[in-house]
Amino acid sequence: MSVNKVILVGNVGKDPEVRYLDKNVAVANFTLATTERGFTTQSGIQVPERTEWHNIVAWRSSAEYAEKYIRKGSQLYIEGKIQTRMWEKDGIKRYTTEIYVESFQLLGKKPETIEALNTVSAPPADAIQAPPHAEDDLPF
Repeated sequence: MSVNKVILVGNVGKDPEVRYLDKNVAVANFTLATTERGFTTQSGIQVPERTEWHNIVAWRSSAEYAEKYIRKGSQLYIEGKIQTRMWEKDGIKRYTTEIYVESFQLLGKKPETIEALNTVSAPPADAIQAPPHAEDDLPF
């Protein structure tokens, strides 16, 4: 048995870029920053805070909600799976690691235009097909 599950709470780094593919299938891409607080060890060594950037991919209804409600700086709770894809450009293999959204929830203050947005779920993973191509740093 194996499990591929990612849970992230962070801040959106840029507004989602949404495209519509064949049969009007929406896909949204954006970045999410997660930050570990800095600290001082018992021996006085200071360890600075560390921000990790994640590439987020949302499909179908999740992408449509992202397009309407998610903006740079929004705080999100995301559940998904991690996936690495490879492509070749000019004979050089390139890789990117992405988080494919299964569900997400907006955290913090909701914009006035959102009255009741709850958790949004993506379709089952076997229904998702990858596309053919390829700063706010707030501590928690």
